[in-house]
Amino acid sequence: MTTGMSLEWRDQIAILRMDDPSTLNAVTLTSVEAFDSLLDEVVARGRAMILTGAGRAFCSGANIGMGMEGRMEGAGYDAGETLESHINPLMTRLRDLPLPWISAVNGAAAGVGASLALAGDMIIAGESAFFLQAFAHIGLAPDGGSSHLLVRAIGRARASELMLLGERLSAARALEWGLVNRVVPDADLAAAALALAQRLANGPYSQRLIRRLAWSAVDADWETSLADERAAQRIAGRSADHREGVRAFMEKRTPGFTGA
Repeated sequence: MTTGMSLEWRDQIAILRMDDPSTLNAVTLTSVEAFDSLLDEVVARGRAMILTGAGRAFCSGANIGMGMEGRMEGAGYDAGETLESHINPLMTRLRDLPLPWISAVNGAAAGVGASLALAGDMIIAGESAFFLQAFAHIGLAPDGGSSHLLVRAIGRARASELMLLGERLSAARALEWGLVNRVVPDADLAAAALALAQRLANGPYSQRLIRRLAWSAVDADWETSLADERAAQRIAGRSADHREGVRAFMEKRTPGFTGA
């Protein structure tokens, strides 16, 4: 039985794939549990991560064929139960990872698949990629943090349009709206993501602090952001990579960061 996930290593770069092409990498409880387990290895060994999908899609969203139609008739049916038990803890863990990571979006990123894609520190999309808030089509509400991610990235009006109408957002339009960082030809997606991940993997310890600041600043006021930066600078300043960076600057050479 497939877990729906696979992990490949390129030195210290983890390439984590949603890996069930027959369902366009639909999310299941099993795949979420496998995802979480593989993240243990990523955190222990990696300095950067790429999240992508196997085959012709990034992720088609939750697999609603797992008995949902039968359970819907029960008095205790709760469509949000799996969010509390599986999806939300995974999304929170991805937010809190101690290493930078990239979403490499190939094809469809629908439903919770769009949430996974948009949670990356940087998001690269192939030209044929698209994002779809599919929830309204089956009478459900957005999940996986998509309302939070979309409203803060593109504003309430555009986010509401995507969530209410459930229309495709092309990679080109997503770039125009500032929802993704880069769009590349489909054939170049893997190489572009790997090249960017290599830059991150060669970066300093402070990258983990930088990504934490970016997430906290989404909801923080000015004073909190200043305090967060102050705390992060104390930690960064005590790292070996800070000392190496200063030495390299003074010696007019490229720093050799170790991530420590």
